[in-house]
Amino acid sequence: MSASPRVATVITRLEGGAGVVVLRCAVALREDSCSVTLVTGAHGPLVRRAQRAGVEVVVEPALRKPITPWWDLLALFRLVVLFSRGGFDVVHTHTAKAGALGRMAARLSAVPRVVHTYHGFPFHRFQRWGKRRCYVAVERLLGRVTDNVLCVGDGVAGEAVRRRLASPNRIRAVGVPVPLDAPLADTGNRRRARRELGVDEDCLLVGAVGRLTYQKAPEDLVDALARLPRRDFRGVWIGTGEREREVERLARDRLGDRFVLAGQRSDVIELLPALDVFVLPSRYEGLPLAVIEAMLCGLPVVATAVNAVPDLVATGRTGVLVPPRRPDLLAEAVAALLDDPAKRTRMGRAGHRRVERDRFGIDAVLGELRSVYLGE
Repeated sequence: MSASPRVATVITRLEGGAGVVVLRCAVALREDSCSVTLVTGAHGPLVRRAQRAGVEVVVEPALRKPITPWWDLLALFRLVVLFSRGGFDVVHTHTAKAGALGRMAARLSAVPRVVHTYHGFPFHRFQRWGKRRCYVAVERLLGRVTDNVLCVGDGVAGEAVRRRLASPNRIRAVGVPVPLDAPLADTGNRRRARRELGVDEDCLLVGAVGRLTYQKAPEDLVDALARLPRRDFRGVWIGTGEREREVERLARDRLGDRFVLAGQRSDVIELLPALDVFVLPSRYEGLPLAVIEAMLCGLPVVATAVNAVPDLVATGRTGVLVPPRRPDLLAEAVAALLDDPAKRTRMGRAGHRRVERDRFGIDAVLGELRSVYLGE
């Protein structure tokens, strides 16, 4: 394989934290003289950003999230054709559906190297037992045709080893790329971000970033905020998703005008300094990009103790961890931080230091990818 391999990066939808990570890596690889073709199932804002950055994008409409045998077979066939004609040295897949179809297509078309990244897992504790076992079995089979399994965070890597999703010597924990020059949550940046969000400067602001989906449990954040004894705060959620109307109704009923749905934004990291406390209420996760960026901005974090989140959030030092699906404990943790500005500042500074010295710069991630692609 050449020092600049030709790479096909496959993701079901270029959206959310995983989509941002894939986009940043694709742009960085291209700028590093590596040929990258990004394959995804639908158009969207991140696809347009990739195209503006000069990344070749192939939209394959048959690549869809739900399990649909006819569309899945068609997507598999079209991916085989694409990989066979493309002369790719590496196929690198992300997310469950693209990971399954992309890896099978890569082997059927004799691509020399197959890599898969787990940003999280398609199985989790809130699924029915039989469905979860089926997903684990499928991932184990796919692991046999995968040269390298990358896991975002040590917690995800440990779970992959425990579940025997691939041979341990083919599993590697990696970081995710974030801008290490993120704006700190100081007075000036806080004021600018709040103006952008349309939020008063004199209230306490508690917020989250992510898709409005079952995984992210936005209803638990609304429930937790509704339990707070104080009323001098507002809540904000940055992101969209299929649960938007449901969350909007719930927030209106429980919090009135004290909760803002800010929608999809491309300037998330510039908006984070507006917050006093960042919250991640997810049922399950990988290594959340939003938490890393919040910590880079110097925010204290209240998060559910799932998957690789404890890799980042050292409870009592950089934030507070709570069990998933416990909005009562989420509320207690948020209330304690809102009541103690000194603790918020101390935890925010500790979180900033923790992320700065870890493996989250684009150069570090790019080095990991090149090493894997070249079989080192």
